[in-house]
Amino acid sequence: MPLPHPYNPATDLLKDRVLLITGASRGIGRSAALAYARYGATCVLLGRQVTDLETLYDEILAAGSPEPAIYPLDLQGASAHDYDEMAVRLEDELGRLDGVLLNAAQISTLGPVEHADPEEFARVLHINVTSSFLLLRALLPALKAQRDAAVILTTSGAGRRGRAYWGAYAISKFATEGLMQVLADECADGPVRVNCLNPGPVRTRMRATAYPAEDPVNLATADSIMSTYLYLMGPDSAAVRGETLDAQPPRS
Repeated sequence: MPLPHPYNPATDLLKDRVLLITGASRGIGRSAALAYARYGATCVLLGRQVTDLETLYDEILAAGSPEPAIYPLDLQGASAHDYDEMAVRLEDELGRLDGVLLNAAQISTLGPVEHADPEEFARVLHINVTSSFLLLRALLPALKAQRDAAVILTTSGAGRRGRAYWGAYAISKFATEGLMQVLADECADGPVRVNCLNPGPVRTRMRATAYPAEDPVNLATADSIMSTYLYLMGPDSAAVRGETLDAQPPRS
């Protein structure tokens, strides 16, 4: 499903909203946090690179946007209790939660299934899928307490049609689409809308890992694809539920 074009969000699109962004320290998560803050949101910056999160925090403040919050967390090692504790802390310190962008992910070594490392497979599935499940399980009560809340899960073209050698990463994105569809159906009659977003080819470190010979100059920057991220997080997409949107048009 494509984004309505052109999309010109109101300057106060996300005013007074509290949004949690995973993988906020760099790449798409960082750009999303800056964009959300610029349109009025108080952003909770979740990641494991504290120094990068602190740099982002300073940049958001310098831009005159609402003061964000930093929440260091390693998704690989976090337990269900850690997510439950996070939900309590967010409620105590910020009083509400209006949206979640699940952006953090790890790519697997490309290669045939028969040569895959079982430990890497389990790690990628945990970071890309299980952590999303645990986080949403903990935060859904806070989201449901709002009149209008949004959840965006990050998908990929590799999660729509199986591709040889994409292993755990592709499987995790198929599972992400399934998690979105199940949760969207469960929330169909409530205030929480749940969708998937495929960023497409973007100039990020993960992309460079998967395509080391690719010239990044030919790729979109993370900042250039933020319209769809804003659309899905704001009230203009109130009727969009259980969909997978593309942040970029298909490549010819």
